Amino acid sequence: MQKTLFSQGMAEWGTACLVFISGAMAGRLIATGMTEVQALGALMAVLASMTAAVAVRVWPAPERVKLPVDRDDQRR
Repeated sequence: MQKTLFSQGMAEWGTACLVFISGAMAGRLIATGMTEVQALGALMAVLASMTAAVAVRVWPAPERVKLPVDRDDQRR
């Protein structure tokens, strides 16, 4: 359950949704009227969600550990 919940694909889709939702909310609230400080905070939230999306896509996958194979076990 947790493996599928925290998979690479779900992380990519989740951060893509985060970027879309934060951008839509910021755009809507800026259009209805915000102060400059509030607008700057909303833009920083959009940039932070974009940073998270890029980090998820660029972060290297963990290397698989190769276990040593015991030759005696294969003969039996």
